[in-house]
Amino acid sequence: MRKSLFAIGLLAISYSVQAQILCHVDTNANMYVSKGTLVYSGGGMQMKGDGIIENHGNVMVSGTGTDLFKTIDAANVDKTEANGGSNFVNKLNEPTAFNTANTNNPAATPTYTYGQLFISGIPQTGITGIVDQEYRQVSHGTYQQIGLPFYDKTASTLSAELGKTFSNVRYSQNEILTYDNATVVSKNVPLTTKLGVANPATAYYMVGGSGLNVSTSTRTLKGRPVSDIGLAVTLQNAGNSVNFGTNGNATNMYNEKYNTYVSDPFHMSTGGTAWQTSFGKNMYELSNPFLTNLDLSKIAYAEPAANGDGVNISRIQGARLEISANAVQTTSGGTGTTSSSFKFVTFTAGVPTGDVDYLMVRPMGTFLIKLLDNTSADQLNFANLRRFNYYTRDANTDYNVAANKNAASGSVKQLGVIALDASGNELGRTYYVVYPNGATGHSADAKTQTTAFNTSVVGTYEEAPTGGYDMNYINSYWLYINEANENNFKGKNIKLKNYSNNIASYKFEVRENAALIANGVHQLSSGTGFYYKAPNGTALEAKQGDVIPVTGSEYDLYYGEPDRVLAVATPSVSISRTVVVYNPDITNYIVRFDPNWKKADIEVYDMSGKLVVSKKSVNTSTDFVIELDNKIKNSYVVKIVSDKGETVNTKILK
Repeated sequence: MRKSLFAIGLLAISYSVQAQILCHVDTNANMYVSKGTLVYSGGGMQMKGDGIIENHGNVMVSGTGTDLFKTIDAANVDKTEANGGSNFVNKLNEPTAFNTANTNNPAATPTYTYGQLFISGIPQTGITGIVDQEYRQVSHGTYQQIGLPFYDKTASTLSAELGKTFSNVRYSQNEILTYDNATVVSKNVPLTTKLGVANPATAYYMVGGSGLNVSTSTRTLKGRPVSDIGLAVTLQNAGNSVNFGTNGNATNMYNEKYNTYVSDPFHMSTGGTAWQTSFGKNMYELSNPFLTNLDLSKIAYAEPAANGDGVNISRIQGARLEISANAVQTTSGGTGTTSSSFKFVTFTAGVPTGDVDYLMVRPMGTFLIKLLDNTSADQLNFANLRRFNYYTRDANTDYNVAANKNAASGSVKQLGVIALDASGNELGRTYYVVYPNGATGHSADAKTQTTAFNTSVVGTYEEAPTGGYDMNYINSYWLYINEANENNFKGKNIKLKNYSNNIASYKFEVRENAALIANGVHQLSSGTGFYYKAPNGTALEAKQGDVIPVTGSEYDLYYGEPDRVLAVATPSVSISRTVVVYNPDITNYIVRFDPNWKKADIEVYDMSGKLVVSKKSVNTSTDFVIELDNKIKNSYVVKIVSDKGETVNTKILK
């Protein structure tokens, strides 16, 4: 027997005796679904004329192959993309809180909530209704990362909905791009394209950011929701047929060099070499195809068939998640994206580590999955990952759309260090993870860690076996998530460095098995906890939620209290953050300076030893453009010396 359960009061709602439509909202009717409410319809749903369902909570339509989700006009004709909308509206409840992550703690009240629509079991031919989806997001800069969870929607309609005119001109920052995982390139999306038809509903889009305002104004996108039937993606062969060329100098189908946009922080942090083996490969850029949250927290683990979600990506290494505040999104030849504000989670420790609060992907959100290799053909079944709740679920909680997360315990310990300015605003963060099977130091087995970006303001450095800096890799990379073995590295230090004079304090975030421990608590289930030591200070307990003043650029972090007698003291090291990077917007290389530098001398030599660029007392507050003739295919040596005598030597390979 079908059933329809409504936990709210309604006006002028009628019920059809036909099997296809169980809930009917007639013209002139107004149905208001309040925040936190669940409305369940065990059959189809229809809105007629100007009848409205304004959804601030959760609406679940559970149907079969004969059920329908429809919006019709007064003459009972299906509304279309051109004349539809405003019958079913998913509202943002706190529209200005869009940049707030809901802390993964079921005891806390979510700070950012929104209406969600869950349609299950109805084929795409039966979903003809038009839904209004409110949207607000951090501005990503030149290209906005976005999921477009609609079926048979014409790409050109985004112009009116997002408040700017899109075109088909590549590099204009007015075009629409979608990422092709197999060929590792962003392809142009013609404005006549039918989204969800020509491209899958799970496609990762980048829309031109010129004149685009999605952070200070709420936008409304319209379209048909996507059916959950057959919506699974096989994760195999991403980039495996692509030859990046020596140092990434080969070009894609648009004649753009791979080294201008492809990056792989997962590969580099595990002892890998750029442009070799699996660098830039086995990476899948995807988006949430539903108008409901996606829970990625259990996708790496086999769960009991009785309560699992049926997803087990056995060879996953990590995920890159939602972009946070103040992200400056850049593109390389219009094809790629980089950002210092991506969030990262790794899975090989046995539980998620890193930015676990971001594992709940919001509607229209995007993410990337990196696999260890190409040996498996695992499926990511999106239909089994949907959640109304704003928190991920515990492994002991049965899979269902309303499942929440309970406190967890286990052997993976994580210390998060969040850098704050004088007003308490976050400037950056980094993580230190330990567990019994963790790998200490530079190792191909250290698959729980990821590298930090050159533009990050705080991070840690690879540790030597005895503690402190591993001097072999100090200039190769630094880390956003750092891992060490809980047993062989207990009581030894890793080096935490910051590179911003705006950092006033650190806030500690302590988790065990991905769950936050109680505020003010230090000791974990092992009987010990994390410690920190300020410059010229003593080791102190790092307690969950504590905020400490920053008194220097270099700190020591420990799991387990350091031995006061035998602890190895490592000298402070001056490490420059000055780098030479390619800027695709000007098709040339730039010097990006360490924020602590004031002035610099720059010399560039070609491979014959000829001095081709020489600049003295360069102002380091802005990037310096190395003016090279792009018509000449040559390699160069760059020498950069600060006003304090610090020297950086690097190469440009063209």
